[in-house]
Amino acid sequence: MTRAEYPWLLPSDLADPADPGGSGDPEGRRARRRRRTVRDWIVDTTAFVLASVVGLLAVDASSRLGNSEAVVVADQLLGAAACCALWLRRRWPVGLTVTLSVLSTIAPAAGGALLVALFGVAVRVPFRRLAQVGGLVLVCGAVQAFVRPDPTLHRLASIAVSVLLVLLVTGWGMLVRARRRLVAALRERARRAESEAELRAEQAQRAAREAIAREMHDVLAHRLTLLSVHAGALEFRPGAPPPEVARAAGVIRDSAHEALQDLREIIGVLRAPGDREDGDRPQPTLATLDTLIAESRRAGMKVTLDHGIADPAGVPAATGRTVYRIAQEGLTNARKHAPGAEVTVTVRGHRGDGLTVGVHNPAPTGPVPHVPGSGQGLIGLTERATLAGGRLTHGPAPDGGFALRAWLPWPS
Repeated sequence: MTRAEYPWLLPSDLADPADPGGSGDPEGRRARRRRRTVRDWIVDTTAFVLASVVGLLAVDASSRLGNSEAVVVADQLLGAAACCALWLRRRWPVGLTVTLSVLSTIAPAAGGALLVALFGVAVRVPFRRLAQVGGLVLVCGAVQAFVRPDPTLHRLASIAVSVLLVLLVTGWGMLVRARRRLVAALRERARRAESEAELRAEQAQRAAREAIAREMHDVLAHRLTLLSVHAGALEFRPGAPPPEVARAAGVIRDSAHEALQDLREIIGVLRAPGDREDGDRPQPTLATLDTLIAESRRAGMKVTLDHGIADPAGVPAATGRTVYRIAQEGLTNARKHAPGAEVTVTVRGHRGDGLTVGVHNPAPTGPVPHVPGSGQGLIGLTERATLAGGRLTHGPAPDGGFALRAWLPWPS
């Protein structure tokens, strides 16, 4: 027997009774070498005492039935040997039961040890092997009724008592085995449920981290691009007039402040519900798109907003936030790759037909300063639009510029 075949058995039950030499699987050999626990010692001692009591009663009955002294002594020695052999029942349950079955045909004092050994077989081995061993015990019990008959009982009554005892012990052992199997299955189910719960928690945590990372990129890329562009302008034009320097410094200061505010807002998601600050700003929606356009214009961009939504507040918050992030990313890319070009932001749609947002900029007319970027913004926007149930396309425009267009659902 192996753990894979019989997972409900205890480690001490994995020993193969048909392999007393230990030539089978190594797991069985390790189980046979396992030391007895305190519980094992208590159970084995109790079984030994019960078998000894039954054996003494059988020897006393043998002497009272008028058997010779030699027969009584033989019963005593064989019964004692059978009881002592019970200490081997964990290592060789089937072999010991078969031996005691044969011995009980001539020594009724071994009957108690036989019942204990049969119980161990019923607890440890599969039903097919148990049926074979139980059949042998029944046959030996019937033979005993003829070899060592009890004058006070009819042979049929003696056989019936033997059959009843065998069935009771076997049923009890099978009940214990079924209970062990049930407990092992429940423990395995609980362990598997805990593992699945941990896996689901890890997946949810990973998804939350990815969402936070995308949100952080969408929010901070816009602010940090302003910092990079205006800091680069100051670097390439060290002799610029003081008003332009002051204006650029003001944009850098405001962008840094807004970046810190946005970062604090995003990190607030990771806090406990009771730790959220009251001063945190709400998430952007379509109603705050005008603020984004005004901010870009203050930074020196030429932006035209074609807003065709009569009631921006009526757009679902999640959809409006996605439109805002798409427009923000489009403005950020235009500022990095087409500085000085006029950018057109278009928002159209109706309830039930969906929302369409587009960002277009023509080709740049002058030199384009190198602004480092991760290249993940458009990928994140595509994922965001897909998760919202929409779609997003981007690529070069016919006039040599760049166009970004997305459609998002707007339920009626």
